[in-house]
Amino acid sequence: MKKYHFDKIVNRRKVNSYKWDVGEDELPMWVADMDFDTAPEIKCAIQTRLNQGALGYNTVPDSFFESYISWWERRHGFTLQKEWLMFCTGAVPAISSIVRKMTKENDKVLLITPVYNIFYNSILNNGREVLESRMLYEDGKYSIDYEDLENKLAQDETTLMIFCNPHNPTGYVWTKAELEKIGQLCLKHDVLILSDEVQCDLTHPGSKYTPFASVSEAISNISMTCMAPSKAFNIAGLQTSVISVPNEALRKQVNRGINTDEVAEPNSFAIQATEAAFNDSEGWLDELNHYLATNRAYLIEQVSETFPEIKIVEAKATYLAWLDCSAIS
Repeated sequence: MKKYHFDKIVNRRKVNSYKWDVGEDELPMWVADMDFDTAPEIKCAIQTRLNQGALGYNTVPDSFFESYISWWERRHGFTLQKEWLMFCTGAVPAISSIVRKMTKENDKVLLITPVYNIFYNSILNNGREVLESRMLYEDGKYSIDYEDLENKLAQDETTLMIFCNPHNPTGYVWTKAELEKIGQLCLKHDVLILSDEVQCDLTHPGSKYTPFASVSEAISNISMTCMAPSKAFNIAGLQTSVISVPNEALRKQVNRGINTDEVAEPNSFAIQATEAAFNDSEGWLDELNHYLATNRAYLIEQVSETFPEIKIVEAKATYLAWLDCSAIS
């Protein structure tokens, strides 16, 4: 029996919504921001914190990191260590900070494209060069061009690869074998891996996400992973995430970077919302993922009937739809 009501319409206009404060005739379909009501368990935790009164500066308790450890263990079969984890105000601030701290000006940062557009900003705004390895596209499916990828990883100026797992925007869920092959190439050419995994809990029923750092100890040793409840639980506005870095030497550098950039302190609701998401809202997420799968099936059916020349790239994760409009003249 369903406990949550995802058919409820939430009016988000005129509340300073980045997505919806637009013209009445505009449809803001460009941003990964759901319109469902936030999980009641999260709203209750926020209300409880608000009722305590003062909203001053905050620390990060052990219970915050323990909620991540418990969630990844039971949902993804991967054991995080508490010392690996560092609070950050979001994946994008984390990525930009890591680019600044872990690369030098004019270094090349590799992207496997098409990919989340903000990665470009994090690279270019910090005086680094974007190096693209374009995926192959055939029969409605994307695949990595491994020869091209290795050629670009082998360039002396390439020091970092920013990766998206699961893939944004196509919704592809990388297999362990694919991640291992990519990771081995990075090891071979001494390139660090920065993996954005904030969409990992939006995998469709029956699909399995593999954390990049779980593939092998060697790959884990060159990996930095961005994790957050922001996408799956739709709380991006609360600015809460972690960076997981198993390698102690790398972790010290990353920690120095996010503290220098002043993106390592939580606001008054970030801790409570995160703990409520991971500890109390698992049922909400399970219902959400089933609802999203139904929505996607409906979209595919309607587009195929109404616009047969448009193809929707098959996705196993996220609520994004990547459309192939190349047949339209």
